[in-house]
Amino acid sequence: MRDRLAEVLRAGEAGHLHAVVVVRGGETVLEHYGSGADFSWGESLGVVEFGPATLHDIRSVTKSVTALLYGIALGEGLVPPPDEPLLRHFPQYPDLAADSGRARLTVEHALTMSLGLQWREDLPYNSPANAEIAMELAPDRYRYVLERPIAAPPGTGWNYCGGATALLGKLITDGTGRALAQYGREKLFEPLGIDDFTWMTGADGVASAASGLRLTPRDLARIGSLVLAEGGRIVPGDWVRTMLRPRLSTGWGGQYGYQWYLESVAGHHVVAGMGNGGQRLYVLPDLDTVVAVLAGDYDGPEQWRTPLTVLERVVL
Repeated sequence: MRDRLAEVLRAGEAGHLHAVVVVRGGETVLEHYGSGADFSWGESLGVVEFGPATLHDIRSVTKSVTALLYGIALGEGLVPPPDEPLLRHFPQYPDLAADSGRARLTVEHALTMSLGLQWREDLPYNSPANAEIAMELAPDRYRYVLERPIAAPPGTGWNYCGGATALLGKLITDGTGRALAQYGREKLFEPLGIDDFTWMTGADGVASAASGLRLTPRDLARIGSLVLAEGGRIVPGDWVRTMLRPRLSTGWGGQYGYQWYLESVAGHHVVAGMGNGGQRLYVLPDLDTVVAVLAGDYDGPEQWRTPLTVLERVVL
């Protein structure tokens, strides 16, 4: 596996690769660290020499971690179940709840990114025209999401939406009475042996449930191993199985569950968390394997290429 990675790197087929950790059968079988220019939410970090203890943006893989936290909170009876009306839990917006179209929204529509609201994230993340950036700039991020114009009936189609994850984060913080990072530390990270992480916040001090986590490569792989173990004793197994059930097509060939992607690669079932720049957490149940990939091709038009090359050419 190491030789295959070296060959890929020599051929220049894995540009912007910062780190790879592969765990198979509970043992680390490949660990690679490189160097390169890096950013944290658009802020330059200069050229970084990556290593086992280097924190790295995982960007939208954060969404998949938020789904794990939602399952933990649900198991504790602190957040509403997926079939619960969404706006019932945002009583501060009675005008939106009075809209019959929005009243149909459920928690599951947020979990599956099928709210049916107008939302565009296919624009650079340094542009206020990008809906997630506009949400971060809004005086009330939750109202910003929930008052978007209705584009389709809820549940009828998948549309990538960081705002949906922001709503889930709000349900977690309201239900648990703890900040997202605090609840994550207590219920997920510390039980996994993760003691170093950053959960970045917006200008309002609210942690980004959609894209704010920074983890080390090894710790990202630990989260993948937890999913592979169907939650272990940390996340209810029923939730993990429900979370990973395919529900909607992404439009590019994959399926979507609850904040996780589900696809087939070279004949293998792959569960994946995906983030801007080439961040990937791949879980391959039939191979008892977890692959954590961290890269720096932020906003690149082919940012998917490096992690997929690592998966197809090095791991499989």
